[in-house]
Amino acid sequence: MALIPTTILTGFLGAGKTTLLNRILQESHGYKIAVIENEFGPENIDNAILVQESNEQIVEMNNGCICCTVRGDLIEALNNLARQRAAGKIQFDRVVIETTGLANPGPVAQTFFMDDEVASRYMLDAIVTVVDARHGMQQLDAQEEAQRQVGFADRILLSKTDLVDEPAIDQLTQRLGRMNPRAPISKADFGRVPLADVLDLRGFNLNDKLELDPDFLRADEDEHAHHEHACSADCQHDHAHHGHHKHHGHAHHRHDQIAAFAFTSERPFDSLKLDEFLGQIIQVFGPQLLRYKGILSMAGGERKVIFQGVHQMMGTDLGAKWQDGEPRCSKMVFIGKDLPKDIFIAGLKQCLV
Repeated sequence: MALIPTTILTGFLGAGKTTLLNRILQESHGYKIAVIENEFGPENIDNAILVQESNEQIVEMNNGCICCTVRGDLIEALNNLARQRAAGKIQFDRVVIETTGLANPGPVAQTFFMDDEVASRYMLDAIVTVVDARHGMQQLDAQEEAQRQVGFADRILLSKTDLVDEPAIDQLTQRLGRMNPRAPISKADFGRVPLADVLDLRGFNLNDKLELDPDFLRADEDEHAHHEHACSADCQHDHAHHGHHKHHGHAHHRHDQIAAFAFTSERPFDSLKLDEFLGQIIQVFGPQLLRYKGILSMAGGERKVIFQGVHQMMGTDLGAKWQDGEPRCSKMVFIGKDLPKDIFIAGLKQCLV
């Protein structure tokens, strides 16, 4: 049986998550969506209650969608929904989990890898983060939760862009891009957004596409060349963003706790050395690692190796074969809180053949 694709919808308080969700549910898309409200306290939903338990309630909404308000364990809620679906009591083909505005999406994402029953029934499709264009800068300055929500995102949607001018939007977009270069950014004013920007993103699937903003690595190389020297094609230097060093009339970039850096190399990795090093950094820095992903070239390997992870949970898979004439280049990106970039880069260099 096909796995049920699941989207985690997150964003800080007042960002517009519920507005976006309601708009999705009202569209004539033909999907049957189960919505899990990962909130605390009672929910006032004026519909007939189908199932009432001590830790959750499941209601059928007017458009046929299912809404489940979680008061206890998310794993049990997901499994209960799947069991009722299998028994024919409710019908849905997708799940959207809307988190509370103060939630760290990490534990919610880990749910899909921690429990065998959940893993056998659901596929985590993507984490979609809504950012308030009017208050986003202040929230990122003051709230670690807001930074984490950006760091975990597979897609970022800007809301309330009608309330700010274009320079402010550009400044926020650049900051979000530095914090999480792998998440495309688009607008979602009043919940208006193409369904393809929210559902079926496959942001968590292992595949042979590293979704990096191409300007991210290019900007790194430009900065690196400016501060030190021009890199050769086989450079294994730390190509990490140095935009925060700009002064002299330019806007001073904020030093966000959540930040990203990348590593690229045309030299292949020694698989044993890399496995040992990645195991060590995940053990030590796992709680600080929000997301990490990469395409790897291994010595003697004819296929790309794909890896990605959340906190201490890392997965690898074989990707497509390297094509004749295709540059065999490893690309990795790490997103986390106060990560010791120099230690990561130095360790990765030591794993190269």
